[in-house]
Amino acid sequence: MYYTSGLPIQWIIFIGVALLSWLVQANLKRKFEKYSRISIGNGMTGRDVALKMLHDNGIYDVKVISTQGQLTDHYNPTNKTVNLSQGVYESDSIMAAAVAAHECGHAVQHAKAYAPLTLRSKLVPVVSFASSIMSWVLLLGIIMLQTFPQLLLAGIILFASTTLFSLVTLPVEINASYRALVWLGRAGITNAYNHSYAESALRSAAYTYVVAALGSLATLFYYVMIFLGNRRND
Repeated sequence: MYYTSGLPIQWIIFIGVALLSWLVQANLKRKFEKYSRISIGNGMTGRDVALKMLHDNGIYDVKVISTQGQLTDHYNPTNKTVNLSQGVYESDSIMAAAVAAHECGHAVQHAKAYAPLTLRSKLVPVVSFASSIMSWVLLLGIIMLQTFPQLLLAGIILFASTTLFSLVTLPVEINASYRALVWLGRAGITNAYNHSYAESALRSAAYTYVVAALGSLATLFYYVMIFLGNRRND
């Protein structure tokens, strides 16, 4: 292991990423609450914004539906639905408009065969399989490291697929936010007063994906260091 000031560098990275993740999540929650109290000013709910963005982009085969929970908003390419949490679906806040437009940004990506989204969709079955057995393979790989190090290597490869998924997700989410912001301004949904609020909200949401990718990279680095450390001890 590598050490810095008496602590393994892996733990320093883990602690740093965990703290950063907490700060980003707290910031997103604060902005969600703040911008959820500010009306968009034109009476349009998240549902209205979503439908308009879809239709403005020539998309009529995607449904906009309400789903349970908070921050559960997502686009499902399998059944072509934009799923908005109740607080977004029914609200006329700037936050609702930003979130609805962002999710519709994914629908636009799907319609235009945006390459990173296509790649992420192809990775879904691989990542689903990897996630279902990865924890056990890594655990057994560490336990049997001295006798069967190849098992840990297999676990690292499985985990690397989930890390790749996190990295591919970044351009998908950032591009969806970009499409949303451009459309919100061009369509007159936002104005000079509240457009910066929508931009701030979507930027905060994007940071969560950045931190998730960093966390995945840090964990992958940790397992690789364990594997390499065992090789050096042989």
